[in-house]
Amino acid sequence: MKVESGFASLFSFSTFTFHLSTFNLKYMATLNIKEYLDRDEQKDLLRFLTAGSVDDGKSTLIGRLLFDSKKLYEDQLDALERDSKRMGNAGDHIDYALLLDGLKAEREQGITIDVAYRYFSTNNRKFIIADTPGHEQYTRNMITGGSTANLAIILVDARTGVITQTRRHTYLVSLLGIKHVVLAVNKMDLVDFDKNIFDKIVSDYKEFVAPLNIPDITCIPLSALDGDNVVEKSDRTPWYEGPSLLDFLETVPIDQDRNFEDFRYPVQYVLRPNLDFRGFCGKVASGIVRKGDTVMALPSGKTSKVKSIVTYDGELDYAFPPQCVTITLEDEIDVSRGEMLVHPDNLPIADRNFEAMLVWMDEEPMDTSKQFYIKHTTNLTRARVDSIRYKVNVNTMEQLSIDNGQLTVDNLPMKLNEIARVVFTTGKELFFDPYQKNKQTGAFILIDPITNNTSAVGMIIDRVDARDMVTEDALAVLNLPELGIGPEHYEAIRSVCKELERQGVSVKCIIENK
Repeated sequence: MKVESGFASLFSFSTFTFHLSTFNLKYMATLNIKEYLDRDEQKDLLRFLTAGSVDDGKSTLIGRLLFDSKKLYEDQLDALERDSKRMGNAGDHIDYALLLDGLKAEREQGITIDVAYRYFSTNNRKFIIADTPGHEQYTRNMITGGSTANLAIILVDARTGVITQTRRHTYLVSLLGIKHVVLAVNKMDLVDFDKNIFDKIVSDYKEFVAPLNIPDITCIPLSALDGDNVVEKSDRTPWYEGPSLLDFLETVPIDQDRNFEDFRYPVQYVLRPNLDFRGFCGKVASGIVRKGDTVMALPSGKTSKVKSIVTYDGELDYAFPPQCVTITLEDEIDVSRGEMLVHPDNLPIADRNFEAMLVWMDEEPMDTSKQFYIKHTTNLTRARVDSIRYKVNVNTMEQLSIDNGQLTVDNLPMKLNEIARVVFTTGKELFFDPYQKNKQTGAFILIDPITNNTSAVGMIIDRVDARDMVTEDALAVLNLPELGIGPEHYEAIRSVCKELERQGVSVKCIIENK
């Protein structure tokens, strides 16, 4: 009846009026779509992840967030209703977790295994969600999902409170340098929305998280299945005065999460389309660069001024992260891939020795005698494990080492999902900052040279003095005068050494006896 009356009222207009209205609607729609796209382009982007134990409701929460914010298409809703009846785990309710658990194994087991990414936007902000698995054996998947996140939602079941997995995931979040954390106390409907239970969980969590130095923690009571405090404030929590989850996500400030102070520009590619143009392509890792700025090329230490900042859409007066640009310089200085442009009065650490927190991601245990490839910004070189200072028991935050008797030589090498503080020596100098100060220049990956698998991901803590290293320097040295090689061959040998360095094998070439 409603449909029929709607059509009747529509065709009550004259034919002329109908066609004119249709024209105006189409014209306005065109304008509105363009305006909408322009406005959407200008919105900032919030990347966040969900973490928690198995069955805490991570996937259900995200599904509910998408459903209540009207971000699902009709065919998706129809498929969701069918799947909920056929394989859902929410009883008579729609199983919103099925929107994200797309793998067959996930649906069969009712758990999340892989990281599921979803995009949606509101009038105020764009979002990319990483739904990470809760099982301990999928810790590496969570690290992958959280590597680019601005915010983490840690879910806790109101019936069980803070458990081991809660501590584990919070520690990993702090390790990744995520500054904003939401403690989402889920399934409040199963404890009758008891304020005392919520307050007890919040108190326990804040006591645990205090040493981790996470700057921003917000606690929200909710029911993902029923939608309480997910998009709209719930009448069932009159004692809660804070925002709903979506309101908080739309307003949390993330402008200061990037480093705009330390200019770091790792060179990705040297662009030379003709004799009149030579530009250095890359992504601004941190800081701001302007036309006319004096910049220094590392490792050579040569300086020049920025002549232009070029993009596909034309030249810019300045650039900032995470923009991808091409920088041209006033002087013809030698800069190649893997090198870095910086401001001369603000230099990164340049060293071959550093310590880092390492998360092992390979099925094969660590071979401490093996040399790995290390990928840091646009740099690729060889690296070896100098020592493992301690492993971290992420369940208890206890440091396990040989010195305190918790480890032996046999179980010291890292295994899948283990976290440790490790000292490295690289084949050539890297230009880095501590990860807590600059994520872009403080992160790296280890690559197995045989299988080409990603063996581990690391977050640099700081440099290590050479005198504190356990093993001796393994850098190959060619002392040309001692070897009796004549000066006429020096240039050719230096060229070979440079090519080897480009391939990640550094050789120190000495041409003068001191």
